[in-house]
Amino acid sequence: MILVDPPRWPAHGTVFSHLVSDASLSELHVVAAAIGLSPRAFDHDHYDLPQRLYEPAIAAGAVPVPADELVRRLVASGLRVRTPDKTLTRDAARQVLPAHWDRVGLSRDLYVEIVSRWSEPHRHYHDVRHLAATLTALDALDEPAASSRHVRLAAWFHDAVYSGVAGLDEDQSAQLARRMLSTLPVRDVAEVVRLVLLTAHHDPEPGDAAGAALCDADLSILGATPGRYDVYVRDVRLDYAGVDDASWATGRTAVLDSLLALDPLFRTTKGQELWSERAVANLVRERSRWTSD
Repeated sequence: MILVDPPRWPAHGTVFSHLVSDASLSELHVVAAAIGLSPRAFDHDHYDLPQRLYEPAIAAGAVPVPADELVRRLVASGLRVRTPDKTLTRDAARQVLPAHWDRVGLSRDLYVEIVSRWSEPHRHYHDVRHLAATLTALDALDEPAASSRHVRLAAWFHDAVYSGVAGLDEDQSAQLARRMLSTLPVRDVAEVVRLVLLTAHHDPEPGDAAGAALCDADLSILGATPGRYDVYVRDVRLDYAGVDDASWATGRTAVLDSLLALDPLFRTTKGQELWSERAVANLVRERSRWTSD
């Protein structure tokens, strides 16, 4: 059931309600789209609903309830996302990045240039939050390949160039790594470039421990809680804001099919343990969102 509490939280010159579902995020997204609520309003387990859309939400089937009842039913549904499980803010991501950079042992100037690229204003998902999450996921894998300097550097560079063109972004990011790491031994640079290019298809060869670690870390968001996963989907959609809805649905479905076709989706034992089951459920659920009549 879709629930909405009274409009009482002031911001941006109006007051807001919370729009939630006590059954599924899928039905919540359907109602939000039906009343013209911006995807930007989604926050892990609810939409922030401006007062002007309060009555349209009720007309679309939302049931008005007191705020305390809305929270109670959201928690009981299992869809509530607590603050520690939410996506990092950009500022919080930037705070954790210096410690990760120290582990690759390169100059501060290089760090500043790379972070400036990840902070470009046109980025929504592929920004410093994704960089920090990928590096943190490498730590979670807790295996030698994930801690290697090559893999760490590849994580820093894998989306350092981002224009939203699959294949081209990875190629240009790899070439950026080649240029910016030119003071390192040629063999080391070549390995970083190889790893960055792998993130175009996430399909490393059997026995490629470094490639498996990087690809698993890059895809770890797929195994997030449903609410956090849907924030990822929201942000990816914003990265392609210039694409019409029909083209987006077609293209995104093709991406989901390619991910679901990977067997296994995660190549490391730890990655499978941490993320695989939830990732498949998230991918299947999202696919139905774009293919339903």
